[in-house]
Formats: sequence, structure tokens, C-alpha cells
Amino acid sequence: MKKVTIIAGFTFLLFVSNAFAQAKTIVGVAAGNDDFSTLVTAVKAADLVETLSGEGPFTVFAPTNDAFEKLPDGTVAGLLEPDSKDALTGVLTYHVVAGEYDAAAVMKAIEDNNGKFTAKTVQGGEIVLSISNGNVSLTDEKGNSSTVIMADVDASNGVIHAIDAVVMPQ
Repeated sequence: MKKVTIIAGFTFLLFVSNAFAQAKTIVGVAAGNDDFSTLVTAVKAADLVETLSGEGPFTVFAPTNDAFEKLPDGTVAGLLEPDSKDALTGVLTYHVVAGEYDAAAVMKAIEDNNGKFTAKTVQGGEIVLSISNGNVSLTDEKGNSSTVIMADVDASNGVIHAIDAVVMPQ
């Protein structure tokens, strides 16, 4: 009986520590913030939870729920359809840059590149980072822009910068 209790206790501790570790990843941090519930739903629908919970490091320019609401009616629902998984994956990975770039690193990259820094996304496209009205701005390949509204949300496998609009790949 004592052996079973010890094994059960050890298994429980492993489960709790594993869950705690995931809670600190980019996905775990986003899931713990109500402002990212649409993003988390989309990450789950695209089967990207494991990827974005991986070692990284990643920099995620994370659209808030309000950012998703700015998209034309039906866009989010359409992207969440099983038939749109590839398109959804493309949109989501367009918001991810390999490596960890906190606000200071982003600002330095912009300054070092004459006011505009082009970053390659995990999706394969590019976003242009610049300063607009004192804030970091992202411009997508279609010419649409988004502003960082909250920077440096730390995670165990990278950093999240919340943005006010969804950027779209070509």
C-alpha cells in the first residue's frame, strides 16, 4: 500500500510540474490572459500548441481579441473551419519570429537599420518593424499595419508583444 501511495504521489508531482512548466510557455501565458482567448482558440485549431510550447525561443506578436474583431465579418469563423487549417496556420505563424527579441532588442534593430527593420517570420514572409508615434509598428506584406500595445510579456520559451491588429501574409 505504501509503495502505491508513493508512486501515485510521484506521478501527481510529475503531472503538476509538467502543467506548471507548460503554463509558463508562450501558449500557457496566452491562455492565462483573457485578452488572448481568440488567439488561443486559433492556436488550438491550427494544432500549434505543441510547437509554441516547445523550446523556442520565439517572439510572438500576439493579436488581442479586439484585434481579431477588427477583421471583416466571418474572417475568424472561416479561418477556424477545419478546411482552413493551412490558411490559419499561415496567418498565425506570420506573427512569430524565431529568436527572443524583447522591446529593447526590437528598438535597437529598428534604430540600427535607419528606422525600419525587416524580420522574417516563421511562416516565411516578412514584417517591417518601425517606430510610429513613439510606438513599435508592424507593417505586413499587404501594407496593413499594427501597433504594439503591450511589450515584453515573458514566457519560458520566448516573449510576447501584444498588437492591436492582425497582420496578414501575402
